[in-house]
Amino acid sequence: DVQLVESGGGLVQPGGSLRLSCAASGFTFSDYAMRWYRQAPGKEREFVAAIGANPPSTYYADSVKGRFTITRDNDKNMVYLEMNNLKPEDAAVYYCNRNVYYGQGTQVTVST
Repeated sequence: DVQLVESGGGLVQPGGSLRLSCAASGFTFSDYAMRWYRQAPGKEREFVAAIGANPPSTYYADSVKGRFTITRDNDKNMVYLEMNNLKPEDAAVYYCNRNVYYGQGTQVTVST
């Protein structure tokens, strides 16, 4: 079974940084593009970033371009989201995604 397990969320002040991790299992990780989505309270889930399988091209939502970086480690079956210069509007539950599969999410709170 496909499993995606996110970690790394937490409370951070505006301007701070966090690194989210997603551990993937149950499929040939290197064959698939991976994505991060987020959902804030009262809002729909939205795309954040994607990384291709081969080549590992990256794509970002306009709202996070220049601040977030998505990477992957095919040897460890991991995908990461480095988030810098966090803003209050980045606060959400962040989800790792492969096609129709999502993890349970990790909470990111940006507040003083």
